[in-house]
Amino acid sequence: MPTSPPRLRPSRSGKARGREQDKRRRAHQPWRAWYKTARWARRRASQLTTEPLCRFCKDEGRTTAAEVADHVIPHRGDERLFFEGELQSLCKRCHDSTKARIERGGSMPGCDEDGLPLDPSHPWRRDK
Repeated sequence: MPTSPPRLRPSRSGKARGREQDKRRRAHQPWRAWYKTARWARRRASQLTTEPLCRFCKDEGRTTAAEVADHVIPHRGDERLFFEGELQSLCKRCHDSTKARIERGGSMPGCDEDGLPLDPSHPWRRDK
């Protein structure tokens, strides 16, 4: 009777790997600690109270509760921008996909009812 091949198991659990990754990130990106401050917690709560729905979903006609207070202009470690820059409320899905894509230099995905891209800076939307 044939036997199944041995199963390879990772040496560390996923949680342990995640903790090690977080530790490395904190060492290279000290601004990550700002997210754990009382000042940020108050600012985040205020933003989500003021704008409880995801801005991107709302622009597309969907109603989705916001979970993330996102920096409109990425702070990139600038403490003033982090604590005083403009915020927008986003759902986790839009923050982790649409916003991340925009910040990487791409355009906002999706198109309107006429088939034109939603992103005003998309080449198809620019005046010729």
